[in-house]
Amino acid sequence: QVQLVESGGGLVQAGGSLRLSCAASVSIFSINAMGWYRQAPGKQRELVARISSGGSTNYADSVKGRFTISRDNAKRTVYLQMNSLKPEDTAVYYCNADGRMPWGQGTQVTVSS
Repeated sequence: QVQLVESGGGLVQAGGSLRLSCAASVSIFSINAMGWYRQAPGKQRELVARISSGGSTNYADSVKGRFTISRDNAKRTVYLQMNSLKPEDTAVYYCNADGRMPWGQGTQVTVSS
């Protein structure tokens, strides 16, 4: 059974930074594109960053220049470095392989103004 465990969220002031981590339980991690998603209260889950198995990255316009996604295949971990955080970044953040894995519990990010 594939398991994804997100961590690193917390409460931060606007302009601050957080680094999220997502650990996968299976070795197929290295052959999947991985993404970070977020869901704010009352809103649909959205993709904010994606990294291919080869390391190519894509970002939602709302986070370009502020967020950086990376992966360590040996550790089966994907990261999301979030800088210059804004109150509108407040959400529960999840990682997944294009929605093809069971969703984890996510990690809460709260940005105060």
